Amino acid sequence: MTTPTPLVDFQHQLGDVLIGAGTVVQVRALEGLGKPESRTADVEPPGEDGLWLGADYYDGRRLRIDAAITKAAVPAAVLDAAAALQDLADTAGVRGQGGTTMNLRLKFPGRPTRVVRGRLRKLELDTATLIHGHGPVDIEFQAQDHLYYDDLPQSTSMPLGSLTEGGMTFPLQFPFTIAGDPSAVGRPGFLDVTGTAPTWPVIRVNGPCANPTITHVTSGRALTVTTTLAVGEWVEIDTRPGWRTVLRENGGSVPLTGRIDEFTLTPGINEVRWQATDNTLTSTLAVTWWPAYKAL
Repeated sequence: MTTPTPLVDFQHQLGDVLIGAGTVVQVRALEGLGKPESRTADVEPPGEDGLWLGADYYDGRRLRIDAAITKAAVPAAVLDAAAALQDLADTAGVRGQGGTTMNLRLKFPGRPTRVVRGRLRKLELDTATLIHGHGPVDIEFQAQDHLYYDDLPQSTSMPLGSLTEGGMTFPLQFPFTIAGDPSAVGRPGFLDVTGTAPTWPVIRVNGPCANPTITHVTSGRALTVTTTLAVGEWVEIDTRPGWRTVLRENGGSVPLTGRIDEFTLTPGINEVRWQATDNTLTSTLAVTWWPAYKAL
């Protein structure tokens, strides 16, 4: 994973391009940082005053950036900078399929860099003052959800486990199923999740094993993958909004039992256990997550 470019206060990054403090793209205003728009289910009761308040659901956050590209007496450089701002958004990796996104990284005083995931929806350059090497630009960025994420993910890896209670009865019968026990190996199944909002993990099971089940003990929710993995093979469960995929190393999909959209990690301590059939005890589970925040 590439290490992101460090940002200074009031400097941001749209895709691959730095904007704001210390760059040729000066940010004059940034809107949409507060409470996002909601989709409501409010109902007007017939024949009486008031309103019955239904469930509220947040829309994806829409950020509006009022900026200006300044490159004194070099009109072509302004056009080049505007082209660079939309370059990543035009790639197949971002807009070529559903769910794919690019990042808008934000850095404000007293806060680490936060990330919004989404797509560039508007980039309008005003060329009225282009001859002077100056071009106001109107930018809109549509996020896929309402949250801010840490710049870098956190992750942990845990072995299938070992039997630590009750002993073992010989002779052993292979293959046998064994459940991970966090207390047996430095409590690897306990995740300390920072942030202020639930976040969706990416889970990878590395073979050899069969039919792994991953359980979020805190909530009781479980995901079971119906597949057999040989040495060097893996299956990845991506629970993040917009993705929600279960893919093998060869790109093929795999049957899944369980609600992938409800498998979240909550701020604080989360316990994750897993079990599978493995006659070698060499398979592993990796969990990766980006701490999420309701506000900057």
